[in-house]
Amino acid sequence: MTIKVLVVDDSAVIRNVLARVLSAEDDFEVIGAAPDPFVARDMIVERKPDVVILDIEMPRMDGLTFLRKLMQYSPLPVIIVSSLTPAGSETALEALRLGAVDVLCKPGAAYALGDMVADLAETIRAAARVKVRQHLTQERPVGRPMGYTSLSNTTNKIVAIGASTGGTVALERIITALPSATPGIVVVQHMPAHFTKSFAERLNGMCALDVREAREGDAVVTGVALIAPGGYHMVLKRDGARYTVSIRSAPPVNRHCPSVDVLFNSVARGAGRNAVGVILTGMGADGAKGLCTMKEAGARTIAQNEATCVVFGMPKVAIEMGGADEIVALDDIPRQIMDMVLRPNSQKRAASAG
Repeated sequence: MTIKVLVVDDSAVIRNVLARVLSAEDDFEVIGAAPDPFVARDMIVERKPDVVILDIEMPRMDGLTFLRKLMQYSPLPVIIVSSLTPAGSETALEALRLGAVDVLCKPGAAYALGDMVADLAETIRAAARVKVRQHLTQERPVGRPMGYTSLSNTTNKIVAIGASTGGTVALERIITALPSATPGIVVVQHMPAHFTKSFAERLNGMCALDVREAREGDAVVTGVALIAPGGYHMVLKRDGARYTVSIRSAPPVNRHCPSVDVLFNSVARGAGRNAVGVILTGMGADGAKGLCTMKEAGARTIAQNEATCVVFGMPKVAIEMGGADEIVALDDIPRQIMDMVLRPNSQKRAASAG
């Protein structure tokens, strides 16, 4: 199947570069390159692209306003290509909330064109399969945290969550539903540098948990959610009954840094049966093997179900590999996490034996 792509960017250089490199892919047809949303609107009506690549900062109409209108009147998969800046990351996160499939950074000193093109091509192929209208209608207001006020015997528990494409919205819905008494949470969301800090700050203002971008040596404790910083791997460390995280600069794993597999493997080693692992929406297979490793170490494991995933890639592979104890709809995951935290591990073994 040929995927029709429309590029929308006010920079003629970016338009030309993206059009040239994407046209070199056998399964892509670049049906247009628009300098602003008004030209893009006419191209969308006339040429009916499968995927739109959209810049945020443009003249005449900004990208967010255009995206909002597009999702209201003619929803289709949109990939944001944004500058790698803290201000740009906040705007890009809003774009994801409005319905954009994913956010990539424009090539620059820290992100070579070849790497960007490889990531963009993979993202376009995944985005072309996304049923945007379906996921927009699934959106629900952020609810109040569940009413768990006292959790006994959970201080040594760990919740590890991995997500990619579509994960920012999924994590928002999960973390805002969890109570302040939730055991320590460690999260890998595939995002570039700067984006993770803005994402953590945004979540922190919305929920009962203390959410922040992880730093070297941060303690993993009840009521705290640590998000791996973009461009670094995060691993769980255990010293007696105390958990901390280590932030490491290392090559990508499964083409990602941070990598879900890196985190999950460390949680399997450090927490074992005291952990709950959750794999959410995302393309590729990062985290699938790690979830299996966690399960083999005695952890409880959850995979998001296909119907509520933006991209049913990572959870699908994990399920096929036998890594998921439970396959759960997005809005049911918070309660499933708390049930697994509260239920003694002996009940899991008894249920498996029965």
